[in-house]
Amino acid sequence: MTNALSDLLETRDWLMADGATGTNLFNMGLMSGDAPELWNLTETAKIRTLYKGAADAGSDIFLTNSFGGNASRLKLHGAEGRVRELNEAAAALGREVADAAGRKIVVAGSVGPTGEIMAPMGSLTHDIAVEMFHEQAEGLKAGGADVLWVETISAPEEFAAAAEAFALADMPWCGTMSFDTAGRTMMGLTSADMVKKVGKLAHQPLGFGANCGVGASDLLRTVLGFAAAGPTLPIIAKGNAGIPKYHDGHIHYDGTPDLMADYAVLARDCGATIIGGCCGTTPEHLVAMRKALETRPKSGAPTLDVIVEKLGAFSSVSDGTDGAGPEAAPRRGRRRRG
Repeated sequence: MTNALSDLLETRDWLMADGATGTNLFNMGLMSGDAPELWNLTETAKIRTLYKGAADAGSDIFLTNSFGGNASRLKLHGAEGRVRELNEAAAALGREVADAAGRKIVVAGSVGPTGEIMAPMGSLTHDIAVEMFHEQAEGLKAGGADVLWVETISAPEEFAAAAEAFALADMPWCGTMSFDTAGRTMMGLTSADMVKKVGKLAHQPLGFGANCGVGASDLLRTVLGFAAAGPTLPIIAKGNAGIPKYHDGHIHYDGTPDLMADYAVLARDCGATIIGGCCGTTPEHLVAMRKALETRPKSGAPTLDVIVEKLGAFSSVSDGTDGAGPEAAPRRGRRRRG
């Protein structure tokens, strides 16, 4: 299947994805507890600004404002009957911005977790999950998304349900999980486990990897874990801009543009092909990341010590790929920039 993303991957050694959605929308006035997806209809100028910020900063891929656009999440806002409408609007605004950019930019339809626990641990069945993801996928497809992009997933069963739904929608896709519990997902998967799970999917993604999690250091250790498992697909790295801090009534991420520039180059050297930011990552960070990727030469994979020196300490001693259980890392000072 030929599409905008696979075409770019064939001609480039690396691609830059976008940064945060929530952080940037909060900076535009979104209030805690509000549904960002409703802004696809009520605040279209701000959503265009969100997308254009990534495009102007040099992103080759940006994700749509549809992370919580499934029926389960939208039900919290009384909007479960508007899944197709809100997702189609999210993608259509993205298509408009990408087409006006003057270069090829991939519009990736963001699909987040349902927020429910999959059976047998919870009540969400496979069939219902597939149905919810398919409904969202069809809306994003109708709006003009080039690919679908499921992110911040913890359970392999939910990841597999999304893959099946995207096959029903006949759409190419990418997928990332969040490794935020001592190097594992909340449901216990390690980076090596994910490589095995992805390899068994009937509808293969164009790329897979990690997003969000604890901090940039932890995410890069996960990327090294992916690379060590010998995957055949491109690896995605979308790390947070530093560590979240509570300041003046809101969450602030302490990662500077310089730190994220270092992170981007290290991510490439660790084996990632698609590199972006997650929470806290603004267009200012993306500009620095793009410049670093374009100007700093590629080198071999960094050691864990180099990652710590550049980005700060890991949150746990092990990422689980060595068979060790969760163990907190000793307290260490973080190197600060600026």
